[in-house]
Amino acid sequence: MTRRRPPLPAFLERRSSDEYAPPPRTPREERALDRFAAQGADAARRAGLPLGAFAASRRGTAAGLLALNAEAGRAFYRVPADAALDEGAAAAALGGGQVVIDVQTHFVADRPECGPWHANIRALYEAVRPGWWRGMDGLAAYDLEQYLRCVFVESETALAVLTSAPGLGPDRMLHDRELAGTRELIDRLGGGGRLLNHAIVHPDVSGEIEALAEKAAHLRPAGWKVYTLGQMGPQGAKHAGWWLDDEATGLPFLERVRASGVRRLCVHKGISYLVPTGSPRDVGPAAAAFPELDFLIYHSGYEVPLGGAPPEGPFTSATAGDGTNRLVASLRAAGIGPGANVWAELGSTWFCLIRRPEEAAHVLGKLLLAVGEDRVLWGTDAIWYGPSQPALDAFRAFQIPEEMRERFGYPELTPRVKAKILGENAARAYGLDLAQVRERAARDDLAWVRAAAAEWREKGVPEAR
Repeated sequence: MTRRRPPLPAFLERRSSDEYAPPPRTPREERALDRFAAQGADAARRAGLPLGAFAASRRGTAAGLLALNAEAGRAFYRVPADAALDEGAAAAALGGGQVVIDVQTHFVADRPECGPWHANIRALYEAVRPGWWRGMDGLAAYDLEQYLRCVFVESETALAVLTSAPGLGPDRMLHDRELAGTRELIDRLGGGGRLLNHAIVHPDVSGEIEALAEKAAHLRPAGWKVYTLGQMGPQGAKHAGWWLDDEATGLPFLERVRASGVRRLCVHKGISYLVPTGSPRDVGPAAAAFPELDFLIYHSGYEVPLGGAPPEGPFTSATAGDGTNRLVASLRAAGIGPGANVWAELGSTWFCLIRRPEEAAHVLGKLLLAVGEDRVLWGTDAIWYGPSQPALDAFRAFQIPEEMRERFGYPELTPRVKAKILGENAARAYGLDLAQVRERAARDDLAWVRAAAAEWREKGVPEAR
């Protein structure tokens, strides 16, 4: 019989996105859960909170991070013991004044064809979590109303980038006109400057790259989102993907991007069930051939530990073909160094790594060495994991231990570096005025959220005009 666990902080739950199944817990993770269950129950009682409310609070986040530290035998998370008991101590440890820009967010349209998105993901969560878990108990669907709650109301996100999975059929998560229409709706209702939108391109489909100029003019995308791995599924690709540097598809597409006026290319690499074209091996050659384009590598080549994917460790010649090492190897071979035109994005990657802190230190350390502290981007893959605040708070507390920095040459995650990753780098990558983003978020009373939710309930997902 499966053991019923008490409520847990979000990052200790077995959660996943539309792109992967939740990986099994390691023995160390299981022990951390047991530790939280024991110590969290006591902390919740002392705080006068039900355990579910405690787990969803900042004090619960602190208790979960302390449990991970204890099982790791090292303080990967800078969290004092009293942060699990005292709200002020938790806020001091996990809070911060950084401008937070989330460059990877999603919701699912309420078109009838999209019903399986809502039903399948919810069924997955109901199968792997206790029914009383807080944070998604009000999440009836992955729709616009819940998106607004998770991204803007219950997190410190100042600006988000809305994107979508690929697809040409009516069941696609969000069509380009809906991505742009959502941004137009929020702008019109008073949330101007809080949302940007991608446009999704399928370069291996006839007519797609020829439409870039029209899309750029009509939809005003902040970047082109592409998936090179073909039609992904649990058993691999259903048809062959393509490469950024192949002569049939990739190079003609990059030429069109260069001419489109939108020179920001957001490429899904990693979280691929090890589909060959999900590898970032083509990123270095493409970035070297097109230095005037910016390549934002979503997921940074990370592979969820499923189906034979090895855990993340240091970069070596023997492990150059694993996970994020593939991106590092590709950039090295192409002579692309820190501060160049390649950016590494952390959506889902960070969420998967929170409870695997040693792997997290390797991934962040390797990316900081490969692309530099000015080229790592904050993303969450919201709203698949509920409100994004726990992941944000965990990142603020995270450090690469000194012994790992000395042994592997990783840089320190200073407050300055974290401020860059959480927002400053995205402002640079997306051409934003950081001070303006901060000011808009600070004076925003979120009245537009209520208006947007009401209009969505009346008219459904908006489309670009």
